[in-house]
Amino acid sequence: MTLTTPAFLSGLNEPQLEAVTLPHQSSLILAGAGSGKTRVLTTRIAWLIQTGQASPHGLLGVTFTNKAAKEMLTRISAMLPINTRGMWVGTFHGLCNRMLRTHHREANLPQLFQILDSQDQLTLIKRLMRQMNIDDERYPPRQAQWFINAAKDEGKRAKDVEPHDEFSRRMAEFYAEYDTQCQREGAVDFAELLLRSYELLARNEVLREHYRARFKHILVDEFQDTNRLQYRWLQQLCGAESCIFAVGDDDQSIYAFRGASSANMRDLQKDFHIEKVIKLEQNYRSHGHILDAANTLIRHNQRRLGKNLWTSEGKGEPLRVYEAATDLEEAGFIVEEVKALRNDGMALGNMAVLYRSNAQSRVVEHALFNASVPYRVYGGLRFFERQEIKHALAYLRLVAQSEDDGALLRVINFPTRGIGARSLEQVQAVARERGISLWDAACANRLSGKAASSIGAFVGLIEKMREATRHLPLAETIEHVIEHSGLYSHYQNEKEGADRLENLAELVNAATAFVAENVVTWVADSPEVQPDAPMAMQAGADYLNDTTNTNATSTMNDGPGVPANKDETLASFLAHAALEAGEHQAIAGADALQMMTVHSAKGLEFHAVFISGMEEGLFPHENSLNEADGIEEERRLMYVALTRARRRLYLSLAQSRMLHGQMRYNVPSRFFHEIPENLLQRINARPRYQASHAQSSVEAVTPHAPSFAPHASMPWRIGQSVMHAKFGAGVIVSAEGRGPEARVQVNFREQGLKWLALEYAKLTAA
Repeated sequence: MTLTTPAFLSGLNEPQLEAVTLPHQSSLILAGAGSGKTRVLTTRIAWLIQTGQASPHGLLGVTFTNKAAKEMLTRISAMLPINTRGMWVGTFHGLCNRMLRTHHREANLPQLFQILDSQDQLTLIKRLMRQMNIDDERYPPRQAQWFINAAKDEGKRAKDVEPHDEFSRRMAEFYAEYDTQCQREGAVDFAELLLRSYELLARNEVLREHYRARFKHILVDEFQDTNRLQYRWLQQLCGAESCIFAVGDDDQSIYAFRGASSANMRDLQKDFHIEKVIKLEQNYRSHGHILDAANTLIRHNQRRLGKNLWTSEGKGEPLRVYEAATDLEEAGFIVEEVKALRNDGMALGNMAVLYRSNAQSRVVEHALFNASVPYRVYGGLRFFERQEIKHALAYLRLVAQSEDDGALLRVINFPTRGIGARSLEQVQAVARERGISLWDAACANRLSGKAASSIGAFVGLIEKMREATRHLPLAETIEHVIEHSGLYSHYQNEKEGADRLENLAELVNAATAFVAENVVTWVADSPEVQPDAPMAMQAGADYLNDTTNTNATSTMNDGPGVPANKDETLASFLAHAALEAGEHQAIAGADALQMMTVHSAKGLEFHAVFISGMEEGLFPHENSLNEADGIEEERRLMYVALTRARRRLYLSLAQSRMLHGQMRYNVPSRFFHEIPENLLQRINARPRYQASHAQSSVEAVTPHAPSFAPHASMPWRIGQSVMHAKFGAGVIVSAEGRGPEARVQVNFREQGLKWLALEYAKLTAA
């Protein structure tokens, strides 16, 4: 190092300095969470420019978000007195767009080609399907959109796709027609930007060599998130004289569902002959106990490059573990801790509640709403603002009150039923002319042809649902409407519809909890039930939902604030949903608790973090049990969650949780067994699964108790802990049949959910 060492190198630790000042060679920087990877990447760029090894226009910086690209340019400007305008620093899609604009003729594109966002692409797909007379129920447009984008992300044109059944063959044919139509209209979707740019470089040697000669240094952020096509695009740009500087963390590779492949990091070492991997292991974010927990957990993954995070800031506090009896109690605990931390001077914005699935937010949101604690859902929508929830509520509003024009406009053609804008305009014209609601105009039958038939079918659908749900409890009413409106099948056919279906199921839970909250005072005062019974609220819900209880309606009138009949219950629930959607919203810039999925939390950090729903089947998610590398991906996700916390970390779980309107009994996540006990502080010492107490409480109110006793001849009860010779410890979560046909579903600690025939299972009490 000379005497003219740049000031921006001061403060770097030894591995960071080594990475920044590497000679001209391809390298992999394994940067752990909170280890200063962005600083290393931007300082490397500044070092190359300052020392004359590269000009500002002779290097390529690749990121995954526009925010990250802007931050890099801002930091470079702060380090060097240069104008960063014109530098090739941006996202994969942004850089590919720039390349295609510059070489539009070579790419066979018009100079002013249009970029289709996701919604534009879907609109084009629907229009093309109508032109081709393709049955959009058999071949859903969103499935076609996913098929096309997935193929492009793999670098495949329609001719390269190998159909394995009639559906994929038809999709491949449509893909070819879609490509032709896009070319005809001069339109490019997001996936096409990367594929077209890759193809341009692959076939045009002159252009490829031009960029290889220009970009001697290629620097890539978040390398673990690259997919195969992005990796191949980078390979096209790297010539014999080029070197790649890749920064990433294979332990934070959590986007496999988007096509990201952590294997790219191993391939990079092989393809670019990288002999030494520099590891950034000093963490500047979290206290020692948090890092020790994360390190120990992630070592259970087999396929990783390996590193060990450490800090000089001391051990800090142990991880706090809270085991609640129910999800409602878990939410209550989180809210009380948030309020206590705020009272101690911690800003709400420095706290975050993380959850594995979007649907989990609803119970916590409700508790925050009741406690008047402002919150903000990061990277998503509050529960009652989500598209699928608004659709379901609109159908329910029509069932409750037909003259709701807003609800009708929202769902008259969702899911699509052939009612176009022209037909709707005719209905609106009739309504204006006669001064009536849109519903009455639709019922007036003043239209003709297909429009009259389609609108008539919609009116008939609403009337059938109203009649079918007339005597159903609230939760069953919502289930019926979700099913028969077509919402369930619509989202079931979507590639990414699983989250939306979980949210719709959570709406049923919300209804069950709403009814329980309105009757729980009466239930608690009943001589048969103690007010502090852990299942009192579920008991109230079971009581009200038990249609065989002839006293339910009349008795409800005696309870404070309890609706007198089913119609009033539905109206009250809809009003409750509207209030939760509209009140206690955090004003932009105001202090608010942060709520988000673990996926959304990547790259963020907070003083205090609550990781909720730490139960087997929820985190790790039960779907991961059936996927290759599924559990390892979930463990990486947990690693990301742990390393978001600076000072204080809470892990919470619920022994029972509402699912599809019924109680589900849980065992603690396997991740608890992968964290040393000495790092955990258990806040409460709750006995495991007080099933007998809960059962007696429910049976005191509802004689049938379907959630706890499937049949008198069943030797096991739901919620009971059992042992299996092969699968180990578990908890019974469901049961059906009798005699030789009897079987139970057990949530095993190590093996997840399994159905077992009792005649052969040989279960023993744990």
